[in-house]
Amino acid sequence: MFESWDDIRVALAVAREGTVSGAALVLGVHHATVIRRIDALETQLGARLFQRHPRGYALTDAGRTMLQTAGEVEEHFGQMASRISGAGDRIEGELVVTSLPELAPVVMPRLLPLLDRHPGLRLRYLTDARLFRLDAGEAQLAIRAGARPTQPDYVARELAVSSQALYAAQSYLDRQGTVEDLARHYFAVPPTDGPLSPVMRWIVAHVPAANFVMVSNDAQARAAVIRAGLAIGSVPRDESDGLVEVMCLPEWESRLWLVTHVDLHRTPKVQAALAALRG
Repeated sequence: MFESWDDIRVALAVAREGTVSGAALVLGVHHATVIRRIDALETQLGARLFQRHPRGYALTDAGRTMLQTAGEVEEHFGQMASRISGAGDRIEGELVVTSLPELAPVVMPRLLPLLDRHPGLRLRYLTDARLFRLDAGEAQLAIRAGARPTQPDYVARELAVSSQALYAAQSYLDRQGTVEDLARHYFAVPPTDGPLSPVMRWIVAHVPAANFVMVSNDAQARAAVIRAGLAIGSVPRDESDGLVEVMCLPEWESRLWLVTHVDLHRTPKVQAALAALRG
């Protein structure tokens, strides 16, 4: 593992100029610095890169390998820098958005026109109960529910207020009766060992765990159990056709937040996504 790319740059300069003094002039350093860095690099590699002679430095076989490989790396760095500097104002490449599984019917209709307008954009839309870390680069934009995120490097803007309700199939109510005594009713719920929505916090506080007849992180699987008349559960309002709303409390309202990292918040790609999601 090289301690510094500078040692490679010095070796490249010596290989191209043929002398220590020529390399020092190109690099703007003292010739002693060039000699010291070449000696350190050869020690680190365990090989002689140059054959010293009165007229200058000649490449050995190992030196020629270094010149070819390091030259290719240097060229790639230059290409990368050019692409980065030229891509700053373009809306393209990968956009990673994390959200809650139940928000897809709201989020996707807003993001699809963005993809249509920018063919070079590639969307990764991830849903998971865990909170993806924006500061670790796991995502560029997150949609979160609950209290306003307070991390110092995060920028949070309110997206909407979401209300949740519990639903049941009519066949379930015909069999189990109205939802008054919760101890008589069964529930299909997401796992309770991660972040909980307001309705799930309420259910955990008021319903015995023995009444959870189905626990799944798959919203469609829970909805299938609810529609089959086997349990009560929360489903998105726009997916509740054919079900009966049995309970909805004001404290189940949840604020949705658009969250970005301060380092990426002003980039054109993230700003375009934020504008699309805010509608």
